[in-house]
Amino acid sequence: MDLNSVTPYEMLGGDAVVRAIVDRFYRLMDEEETYGELRALHEDDLSGVRAGLTEFLSAWLGGPKTWFDRKICMMSLHRPLPITPEVARQWSEAMARAISDQPDVDEKLAVAMTHRLMDMAMSMVNE
Repeated sequence: MDLNSVTPYEMLGGDAVVRAIVDRFYRLMDEEETYGELRALHEDDLSGVRAGLTEFLSAWLGGPKTWFDRKICMMSLHRPLPITPEVARQWSEAMARAISDQPDVDEKLAVAMTHRLMDMAMSMVNE
């Protein structure tokens, strides 16, 4: 396999690992009080946002482009929510943990993902 043609999605482990990251992220958000402000921004039923985050991360990492095919802007989608620096920090921390909790994920890829996703979360602060 030519490493120049391998996407981060493939390097990560594809759909199964992306789903595992998303599942872990929402479990952390549900189970740990430290993510309370973040959890409060979501409805009780997380199935819709869980599917959306899975699609987004897959596309963002170079996998199936279904998120982008729907022409949804991540920034516009979050604009109506009161996103404080603390909420963005909670999101970033939970996502970093969800990524690092996955076995066999390349450490450099995990760090790069964590930093880029943290940048994205912080760019959504609107309060």
